[in-house]
Amino acid sequence: MWDYSDKVKDHFFNPKNAGAVEGANAIGEVGSISCGDALRLTLKVNEESEVIEDAGFQTFGCGSAIASSSVLTEIIKGMTLDDALKVTNQDIAAELDGLPPEKMHCSVMGREALQAAVANYRGEEWKDDHEEGALVCKCFAIDAVMIEEMVWANKLRTVEDVTNFTKAGGGCAACHEDIEAILEKVLKERGETFDPNAAPIEKVEAKAEKKPLTNLQRIKKIEEVIMSFRPQLMADGGDVELVEVVDKTAYVNMTGACNGCQMSSMTIAGIQQRLMEVMGEFIKVVPASQMPTAGLVNIKEAGHA
Repeated sequence: MWDYSDKVKDHFFNPKNAGAVEGANAIGEVGSISCGDALRLTLKVNEESEVIEDAGFQTFGCGSAIASSSVLTEIIKGMTLDDALKVTNQDIAAELDGLPPEKMHCSVMGREALQAAVANYRGEEWKDDHEEGALVCKCFAIDAVMIEEMVWANKLRTVEDVTNFTKAGGGCAACHEDIEAILEKVLKERGETFDPNAAPIEKVEAKAEKKPLTNLQRIKKIEEVIMSFRPQLMADGGDVELVEVVDKTAYVNMTGACNGCQMSSMTIAGIQQRLMEVMGEFIKVVPASQMPTAGLVNIKEAGHA
């Protein structure tokens, strides 16, 4: 039984951004259902800034494929295309607190889908460098270029490593000698010696724990999220404003058509959910009417200052 992190399980049972993005202007498709894994990534890109405003995925595959696709969309939202292209399969796995070695190919598929989507947006033809007759693994259509790239990028050492990261060699095994030749070549270039009896690399570990937000950083992020909700509310005759932040509780005022609206509680819940997604910590959003009296007095005094 593979050892899955809590983050992998969460993204599998509660995937983020599942489905196609409405009005997408970038689409990337990789994999093949016949080979067991396929991913379709859709992006909505701001044409002036090239910032990814929304991302969605449709995946055919295992739980790790779903989790990798889900976390990828969370990572790249808000990035420019150039910054998104810097995201590696190691970043995807690390954001999930690691993946079992046997499932690392799922993170590679996510990275390739992103490259394909960016190429699609820019009117370019994305190629996976396959050439007729150059395939190393015919079972899964994996070529030498991809294997070499993965060996370099992930410091792979064994045929088992290559299979875990690319699926090459996972079928009939007829390509194992060719994979060993590639490993020997790349390791020599790295100043290492290929050892056919070496142990495979261990599970890719998570990134170092993120530092907690300062109060100033927390307030700034809360303001940014609330600002993102305002245009839609204002279009319906309402609005929302941040009144105060106390520890990890944000007090807000719903004004205009939102004041007393039956949907205001759902709007507040939506803001809270979005804040937790953006900040990676629990944030409570509460109507200002529930703020402690002392706090309300201070606000009034501030208003008359």
